[in-house]
Amino acid sequence: MECQKEKNLENCPCTYPGCPRKGICCECVKHHRENGELPGCYFNSETEKSYDRSIEKFIEDQKK
Repeated sequence: MECQKEKNLENCPCTYPGCPRKGICCECVKHHRENGELPGCYFNSETEKSYDRSIEKFIEDQKK
């Protein structure tokens, strides 16, 4: 399957400046899984801006 980076960028909620994986979802998921985290697209827009990608933060975010 060919990466659709440009199309993915249209909906990518990541606000981390200079992220080399922005729009490349498979690399983003792999990176965050290796670090025990979730990608920014799992969080609401306010929480995403905190750059806290922890599973604990995700659970906290879902309780709101």
